[in-house]
Amino acid sequence: MTIQRLAEEQRLSGATVANGFIFLAGQIADDSSLDAEGQTADILAQIDALLAEAGTDKRALLQVQITLADITDAPAMNRAWDRWLDPSAKPARMTSEGRLVDPKLKVEMIGIALAPR
Repeated sequence: MTIQRLAEEQRLSGATVANGFIFLAGQIADDSSLDAEGQTADILAQIDALLAEAGTDKRALLQVQITLADITDAPAMNRAWDRWLDPSAKPARMTSEGRLVDPKLKVEMIGIALAPR
């Protein structure tokens, strides 16, 4: 089995590609000073870039899990999500509230996509 590791950092890969799937690591905003809507847009741009590096795009997403530091930020997160979403290719999605590693972070996302053949 071959595993491709994308956007490798010190502790993790931004995504791994194996067995026909792309597994996205937890994506956080590069700019933690942004509000929840801005952080979401930042994260979605990172997801677009990782999927492009893997040879595909957001239409290949099967599942996305979103963690909000404060669930009351859901409407702001959804505004950015709705602008980004391809309405003909909606992934399964879950949103929950949880503590994030940095108190300035408002949003974190992970996902699974189909890898191109």
